[in-house]
Amino acid sequence: LWKKIFIDLVNPLNDDIIIDVGSGSGDLVLEIQKKNLNANIDIVDLNEKMLNEGKKRIKKGNVNFYKQNAENLGFANNYYDKYVIAFCLRNITDIDQSLREAFRILKPGGQYYCLEFSQPNSFFISDVYSYYKSNIIPTFGKIFSNNRDAYNYLNESIDMFPKKEELKKRMESAGFISVKFIDLFDGIVSIHTGFKY
Repeated sequence: LWKKIFIDLVNPLNDDIIIDVGSGSGDLVLEIQKKNLNANIDIVDLNEKMLNEGKKRIKKGNVNFYKQNAENLGFANNYYDKYVIAFCLRNITDIDQSLREAFRILKPGGQYYCLEFSQPNSFFISDVYSYYKSNIIPTFGKIFSNNRDAYNYLNESIDMFPKKEELKKRMESAGFISVKFIDLFDGIVSIHTGFKY
């Protein structure tokens, strides 16, 4: 549902050249293609196994796959209309460098879209969510994947991710204008957007 709302906001158009960074198994691309099969999409991920999963799932459209690092993208300046990244920014070592790279490869007028876990706005939701992240998610991880540590990492990476206002300032420092964020589910997830002038 979050990804559908995200792509509704991205609003892919016919001639858009879109880059999906940290695409994983291609969920965003499939959502984009539901709205517009004519968009040109470059998929980037650092994990070759995940790229291969994406290749299995995405069988149509103008899609290319690249194994690259978000901090050092091998694409031309001023090339993309839209840069999308979902539930990946918190896993990037140098967030500021990835933002600078996003700015570099976007065309003037291009748009940056990030969907990421965030901090709930209300104390009640925050307390419930904190308990859920710390106890329920790792338990499910142990039951379903026999890997509690990976799900503990999920909790830690969410907690360490910059707060919304801080990320807004860092996007502005990278050069983006009209930077804003939209909270979903009381801020458990936020969509961050900005334009390249």
